[in-house]
Amino acid sequence: MSAINSIDLVELTHNIKAWGAALGFQQVGISDIDLHQHEAHLQAWLDNGYHGDMTFMQSHGMKRARPAELVPGTLRVISVRMNYLPPDASFAKHLNASDIGYISRYALGRDYHKVLRKRLKQLGEKITQALSTTEYRPFVDSAPVLEHAIAEKAGIGWTGKHSLTLNKEAGSWFFLGELFINLPLPVDSPVEEGCGSCTACMTICPTNAIVAPYQVDARRCISYLTIESDEDIPETLRPLMGNRIYGCDDCQLVCPWNRYADITEEEDFHAREVLHGQPLTTLFSWSEETFLHNTLGSPIRRIGYEKWQRNIAVAIGNAAYSEDSIAILRARRGMVSNQVDRHIDWAIEQLHVKSTQEKGDEAPRQQKRLIRVVEKGLPRDA
Repeated sequence: MSAINSIDLVELTHNIKAWGAALGFQQVGISDIDLHQHEAHLQAWLDNGYHGDMTFMQSHGMKRARPAELVPGTLRVISVRMNYLPPDASFAKHLNASDIGYISRYALGRDYHKVLRKRLKQLGEKITQALSTTEYRPFVDSAPVLEHAIAEKAGIGWTGKHSLTLNKEAGSWFFLGELFINLPLPVDSPVEEGCGSCTACMTICPTNAIVAPYQVDARRCISYLTIESDEDIPETLRPLMGNRIYGCDDCQLVCPWNRYADITEEEDFHAREVLHGQPLTTLFSWSEETFLHNTLGSPIRRIGYEKWQRNIAVAIGNAAYSEDSIAILRARRGMVSNQVDRHIDWAIEQLHVKSTQEKGDEAPRQQKRLIRVVEKGLPRDA
């Protein structure tokens, strides 16, 4: 390492960013490893229990804010972003169709963990080839890493009130990845915060999970409920979930900065037809074998068949009444687990209640507002 002088490091940093662009990253930034200013916020978040059942968030303590404790020898973190918005994302349109399963935009294509990790490893290999002594380790949402705090320090963007990273040219429709490295590279400067007085993401959240600016109570978040939680979905929150069966994009859909988001060029992130815009009853009728086949290489696969069925049962219960829905719910009862049966029973009860009410648009008032805001604000036909 002694052979590397300041001029070499500046040139290497320039090369790293060029290599990153060639590998498909839309931006590459570099930060130091001093994240101590985030420790108090992280501890308060954990103390409030906002992490829910995600014990892994707590088990590593403050290691999340101390990169050198996670990977000894780390001096810098290379932060990257990669756009993921598919060309046929449909944005909020499917939220207005209660019989269609809504899947978060990021999960419609190939598992981003695999795509970004492979590219980050290739970037690390290029750096090693240039120096021969480099030590690095890639991370993609897979270890105790404060990725948004790092991205902020690396100039990738600022942390929005929904706790996601925002960029003035790209909104928030991008994945983040990190490469921990043992080189004292020149660091980038943070960008100016751009949320101002806007609270659109907080207002639109279906379950009021954004309890304060920059604070998300995961226990109320639809993404947590449909992906991370293994428990029964609280009955008070089920009606608020609408037709969202895997994740939730509402806070991003309503964000003004996402008017500037670019469509991804990565074919791996293009929407799979078998997942995109499919009727709830079709998705619910999949056998476990079909589920595993259709989600091969998808991030959806990791939630497993039981949670997939649980989530869809709730969504069917939130949809308009139909005899077919009742029939398919009854047909699936007793086929998966007691947990799924409990959600099926709830859904059947909800549909019976609706059968006595006037037919009409079942979309919640917040959902209608989201659709109006998004379709009015987007600069192109999505």
